[in-house]
Amino acid sequence: MIHKFALYKQLLCNMGVRYISYRLFFELKRKSGILKRKFPTDPQPVQTMSLAEWKNVSKPFFFQSRNDITLKKQPDENLKQSFERILNGEIPFFNAQYFDVGVHYDWLTNPDNGYRYDVNRHWTEIDDYSKEAGDIKYVWEKSRFSYLYTIIRYDYHFDEDHSPFVFQEIESWIKANPLNKGPNFKCSQEISLRLLNWIFALYFYKNSDSLTEDLFQKLLHSIYRQLHHVYHNIHFSRITVRNNHALTETLTLYIVSTLFPQFPNVSSWKRKGKRWFEKEIEYQIYDDGTFLQFSMNYHRVVIQLLTWAIKIADLNTDPFNPLVYNRAYQSLNFLYQCQEDRTGYLPNYGSNDGALFFKLSDNDYRDYRPQLDALHILLTGKSLYKEYCEDTFWYGKSKKPDFEPIKKQGGISCFKAGGYYLIREAEIFTFIRCGKHNDRPAHADNLHVDIWYKGENIFLDGGTYKYNTSDDELKYFMGTASHNTVMLDDYDQMLKGARFIWYYWSQAINAQIEEQNEWFEFRGKVSCFRHLSANIIHERIIRKYKNKPEWHITDIIHNKPDGKQIKQLWHFPENDRLRWDSLNPFKKEKTFYSPYYGQKELVNRFIFTAGEKENRIETKITIKEN
Repeated sequence: MIHKFALYKQLLCNMGVRYISYRLFFELKRKSGILKRKFPTDPQPVQTMSLAEWKNVSKPFFFQSRNDITLKKQPDENLKQSFERILNGEIPFFNAQYFDVGVHYDWLTNPDNGYRYDVNRHWTEIDDYSKEAGDIKYVWEKSRFSYLYTIIRYDYHFDEDHSPFVFQEIESWIKANPLNKGPNFKCSQEISLRLLNWIFALYFYKNSDSLTEDLFQKLLHSIYRQLHHVYHNIHFSRITVRNNHALTETLTLYIVSTLFPQFPNVSSWKRKGKRWFEKEIEYQIYDDGTFLQFSMNYHRVVIQLLTWAIKIADLNTDPFNPLVYNRAYQSLNFLYQCQEDRTGYLPNYGSNDGALFFKLSDNDYRDYRPQLDALHILLTGKSLYKEYCEDTFWYGKSKKPDFEPIKKQGGISCFKAGGYYLIREAEIFTFIRCGKHNDRPAHADNLHVDIWYKGENIFLDGGTYKYNTSDDELKYFMGTASHNTVMLDDYDQMLKGARFIWYYWSQAINAQIEEQNEWFEFRGKVSCFRHLSANIIHERIIRKYKNKPEWHITDIIHNKPDGKQIKQLWHFPENDRLRWDSLNPFKKEKTFYSPYYGQKELVNRFIFTAGEKENRIETKITIKEN
């Protein structure tokens, strides 16, 4: 049993004094009512400019109205069906599953379990991890207004105008969500996304008859007061969260203040937002282009934010620090090198909550091509792909591309700062993680391996499922058990704490990958299971035979505690082409895989085991040709 003092010490060492002290101070302000007074619910309306004035002086955006867009119109049946479902009250949640919330949704009910939040409670009184309420993301999802992009795209391609529906939705939200009350003011990132998506719609429907003076003033007041909330709570994300939340919120301060300079105080918010965004990019994106959240999907979130940032700054002649552009380019390169060419998918690695804030194409959510291509064109002036990517035409090109087009690298690639090692051949892709954690890890998955063959994810990551679910499901999906690595008995590599906290972070000791005459070989060592014993080391050796779907994997646990059994785990969909060669006993069972947030399906799992006195497992895996 680990003493609580040891866990407090771990938390302090991992998260730092600044994090701990701010969290304590924030809770003190919340419980004392100071925050409640700081975020009033009935401020005076803001009168800045008329609708006519805004139309005359509106700042440059991706387009000034729908009339400026030059994208070739391609009315598509899939787009039409998606549009019709939304119009009938069916909303895509997490870019995968439709929920019928009805045409008169109250913006407060969780469609996953029927729980309705109390809108009369101040946001500081809302519990976002309530067992009774369920996953609050199900309430936040529609309030992001990302579904408006389907309406906008439909109107553009089919030459129709559903601005009455769009503005009715926004006005309904404003009426149902009094300022600073209820769940939809709990998270500043959610507020930020809502503002960016409203503004996109506002520019697109600028000349619509549905945009009246009265509605415009309601919109301005709500936008300003929500931005006011983001600014006055910005240090929560910059100090205690410090991930894509901080990037979204600081960028929103910059963008909204740039586009609406008539708002009170926003010249300061714009300046600070820009500076903070630059600092967050420098801190969160490592110099090799990898990202501190160790998540492919959250990294794509950053790609989209950078696309907005770079284009808006370019249009308004207000460039960022050169480091922002360099980190954007390196990020693109990393994700592109990890991408499977046939489908555009990446490994389902790290936290994946279904986030795709600005969806401007019909591609599947797991297909990263549209978002990567949009930023690549801004930076290089060239497309990454032969396939058509609609997103790029909504953002356009930059005035002066400064980077060379990125090319796919064959053979071996190393991204040591993030701890990623890749082996790429014509039809085979091997993805290996062996990383240090200077920043908070989300999943206990060091030395995980993903294997792709002819476009198929043969050995896959278990995914995320939900952030607020049963303890057993949280432990499985965030823990070692859902990854292709090893466990000791049923222990995770790290000790699970509350929410997104892990203790005794796993740390890479060394890693190398090299090419031999007949194979590629990866060798990595990780310090892990330190909650069981301080000096346990997991060593993994992967030999990938050249141009053959064959892998030889050796796992060694150095300083293994007596009585603990090594388990080597492999997760894969049904596949009769797999051949396994090992002297170690194994069992096959069914377990879960989550390809999209909120969804899970059964997959197979092989568990190879070593005797209690043994510290080594060797397995050879071959994919038989059809």
